[in-house]
Amino acid sequence: MSQKPKEIWRSLYPFESRFFDTGGLRMHYLDEQKGQKPNDPDRPVLLMVHGNPTWSFFFRNLITALRERYRIVAPDHIGCGLSEKPAESAYPFTLERRIDDLTGLIEGLNLKRITLIAHDWGGAIGMGAAVRMPERFDRIVLMNTAAFASKACPLRIRVGRIPILGRIAIQGLNFFSRAALKMATARPKNLSREVRAGLLAPYDSWQHRTAVYKFVADIPLSERHPSFACLRDIEEKLPLFRGKPVCLIWGMLDWCFTPEFLKRFLQFYPEADVHRIEGAGHYVLEDAGPTVVEAVREFLDRA
Repeated sequence: MSQKPKEIWRSLYPFESRFFDTGGLRMHYLDEQKGQKPNDPDRPVLLMVHGNPTWSFFFRNLITALRERYRIVAPDHIGCGLSEKPAESAYPFTLERRIDDLTGLIEGLNLKRITLIAHDWGGAIGMGAAVRMPERFDRIVLMNTAAFASKACPLRIRVGRIPILGRIAIQGLNFFSRAALKMATARPKNLSREVRAGLLAPYDSWQHRTAVYKFVADIPLSERHPSFACLRDIEEKLPLFRGKPVCLIWGMLDWCFTPEFLKRFLQFYPEADVHRIEGAGHYVLEDAGPTVVEAVREFLDRA
């Protein structure tokens, strides 16, 4: 039987879905591991944390490449991917709550010896969890992200924050997710029909795009923003990982998390293993998947 047009992405995502209760909401996550001891509780964990408007689908090739040697846990934030998509009245959609959700999952699964692999908003959320429980984290891999306060925000992102107009564009017209297929990659024509469908699949209605809009609204560009204090607290604690292995992988054509963000991370982690990928944009795993996979694999082997 042929797949429905909206489901052509499923062959690229051959993983078993699992669910975790967080505050009465169902958080979807993957828990993948293969090899001679597939259920080994002592196997090192790769915790992959996505951003906006992606979901765990973004890490599919990295999961497939590394699950033979590692236990891979990849959650979808509430309102994203295959997780429950509540109304605004039922969930706060704030950075602090995102961190609460992730730390709850880590504790619920009793994850230890964690390597964080994070992209976009996943950097702030993942590092937010890491600074709360540094004893559980061994290594850090960050890709085109931030975990510190910054006023740098491109105009095309700021437009999405305009009251009424931003909500209509993002929730009504799906502008943010669709525009990302062109703007977040250096080679949009190289995205297959299946990949495009996969990236868009969870965000198929006004209600299902609530989290996409709220992520944009939650960018703390001033001290008055409700999430600013949370982000500043994460920034102040980033030095906790200065003595641990850190890898920074950057698509250098990213117009949002530009190379200036990479320079800022190097101020915190001057000894980091750095991979500057000149021909890649924000969706660095889509633009340069094999290069990123090899960089992560080598880092894990060395560290």
